[in-house]
Amino acid sequence: MPDHQLEFVQLLTSHQGRLYAYVFSLLGNVDQARDVMQETNKVLWQKSSEFELGTNFPAWMMRTAYYQVMAHRQKCARDRLVFDDEMTARLADVSETRTLQMEQRQTLLQECLKKLSDRNRELIRERYQNGYELAAIAEKMNLKTNAIKQALFRARAALTECVHANSKDPITGDAP
Repeated sequence: MPDHQLEFVQLLTSHQGRLYAYVFSLLGNVDQARDVMQETNKVLWQKSSEFELGTNFPAWMMRTAYYQVMAHRQKCARDRLVFDDEMTARLADVSETRTLQMEQRQTLLQECLKKLSDRNRELIRERYQNGYELAAIAEKMNLKTNAIKQALFRARAALTECVHANSKDPITGDAP
């Protein structure tokens, strides 16, 4: 497989969750969202040679998905519970803004995690990445469960404060 195709496949597969969430937010129906997502993936693959690596893949993907949603809506126009074009466009705008906000928060969270002490970072990793219960973490670290609970509370509070203090509106760049 040529490098361009391999990179494209990696981009496409790494954004499947986001694609589904976006399409579902516009349609509100699991089955329809899956159908449109499959159709969108097909179109993206067919147009993969048109995508310039290094440009904004998520924006290109979501714009393609938007057009697929609109085409799907035309096919379903006889159904009673179909949003009009204006409502779908508004939902698309809100979804894109929320996606940008979520990406920004995830980036900030990664930066804020680096600012935690090694111990607090380890606690967060053990609890949320590895999924350990408090008692298991306490046993592993040779501490009481209550001490782990308090340390996690403080670490989460520090992360929340750090993310909030550094957040900006992805559209305007203004602080919240």
